[in-house]
Amino acid sequence: MELNINGQSVTTEVDPNMPLLWVLRDELNMTGTKFGCGVAACGACTVHINGQAVRSCVMPVSAVAGAKIRTIESLGSPNQQHALQAAWIAEQVPQCGYCQSGMLMAAAALLERKPKPTDADIDEAMTNICRCGTYQRVRAAIHRAAATTAATSGVTA
Repeated sequence: MELNINGQSVTTEVDPNMPLLWVLRDELNMTGTKFGCGVAACGACTVHINGQAVRSCVMPVSAVAGAKIRTIESLGSPNQQHALQAAWIAEQVPQCGYCQSGMLMAAAALLERKPKPTDADIDEAMTNICRCGTYQRVRAAIHRAAATTAATSGVTA
């Protein structure tokens, strides 16, 4: 099966019913995407499929053949952080850190859809579960990233 992951073509021989999460983690050694619940409830496994935030733990890999898959590994780098990663650090969002890759991917999909989200937009989009309860910090970080992105792109508020 051929997959497009983070802009790269990848071929893998797996059961077509295997969840995308396990293809990423076990077959391709891309461990940034986390397993949390296995029933699409917590969001730790969130990736983008054609720009949409999707829970990869219940997504059969056969359903995403030919789609553009984006994982946390493509969001930024230590030398060039995504605005969300910088905002996450500035707002001290991570506590235990387990949910962070899924949270960041959900937030990135939101900002791609709505560059200046309201609190209501954030509440609707961010359905990921954080065991540490940093939801207010997540909201602040998303607003900070939106403002940073707007400032660097010349968009006015």
